[in-house]
Amino acid sequence: MSSYLPSPDPDTIQRVLFISPTVHIYTVPPLTSTKGYTTTAWSPLVAPTVSNPTPTPITTRLRVLETSSTSFTSSSSASEHNNIKTTILLEDTSTSDLFAAAPYTSPSVVEAVLDSARFFAIRVEGEGGRKAVLGIGFEERSEAIDFGICLQEARKVMGIENAKGKDSTAMKGGRRGAQKSEKETGKRDWGLKEGEMTKVEIGGFGVKRKEELVKDSGKDGEALFSIKPPPQNGEGLPFLPPPPSTQGVKAERRTRGPVIPEKGSAADLGFDDGEFGEFQ
Repeated sequence: MSSYLPSPDPDTIQRVLFISPTVHIYTVPPLTSTKGYTTTAWSPLVAPTVSNPTPTPITTRLRVLETSSTSFTSSSSASEHNNIKTTILLEDTSTSDLFAAAPYTSPSVVEAVLDSARFFAIRVEGEGGRKAVLGIGFEERSEAIDFGICLQEARKVMGIENAKGKDSTAMKGGRRGAQKSEKETGKRDWGLKEGEMTKVEIGGFGVKRKEELVKDSGKDGEALFSIKPPPQNGEGLPFLPPPPSTQGVKAERRTRGPVIPEKGSAADLGFDDGEFGEFQ
């Protein structure tokens, strides 16, 4: 793993993007679910050291190292991305010897676990292309957040991810696919030829359906109103004339003249013509 150590090449520039003094290392069993990793089955990685022969849990220092080459002359963004590399280094806390290294070439190299914000699964590589998955755990949640932000910025610099957080390679493939589909659809002729006609039926809403709706609405109206509404246009009941006006009554009286009461007997007027009809 000495190939991942800082290179003495004068044409390269290295800078530390992130550093954590203490990180706990765990063994990760094979992944059994496509959802992701969980820390329930993790166990601390133990190993004897020179000063302590008894196996103890391993703690290392974590550094995110960015290496950029100044040997290129092109100013295009593609060449700049190709000449920038980011590596995650796990080093011994006392001797600074390299314990493991993970070249950060894609977002899948570091995966956050599902049940904690302080633990990550890292795919490390050794000499000869050997790969293994180790678990790391930060002591502080703030360090884990800073680590995630550092990796996000590294992806933007290397062109792995754009500013919106999507994989640029996937976006390129999506654009190519979209362009290809546009070309294919452009070749097809969807126009109507002479004499051709199209018929569109929307859910069976035709004349027959409208007639059924009218019949149903009539039945519902009869059921809701047991008393039929009054007849319209003067049908059924006779039309009553309006009462006579005051002027009409006065005119009729003038034509008839004064009303003279007829003379009658005392009996007709309601008086008694008997013994006490007249005063004695």
